[in-house]
Amino acid sequence: MSDLELADRLDDDNVRPILSDWMTRTELAAELNLTTETLGRWDARRIGPARTRVGRKVLYRRETVRAWLLAQEQGHAAAAARAVQTNRGRK
Repeated sequence: MSDLELADRLDDDNVRPILSDWMTRTELAAELNLTTETLGRWDARRIGPARTRVGRKVLYRRETVRAWLLAQEQGHAAAAARAVQTNRGRK
């Protein structure tokens, strides 16, 4: 892409901010009704959604958080299904 094409694209009103698909730890904590400390603990234990660091700032991609939430739901559904299967035939 030439410099002229790039300049035209940057002048276009349809260009979204570069971080529009990302949220801060504070924003995610508010969305999930959690504290930022909980997200920090999850990060340390590697059990929360994947994150990216830019300097000291922690960012979460919205689509990655959605995928992580779906995986949590599916993980619980699979565990419940296994529990039902192992309890069949027992009295």
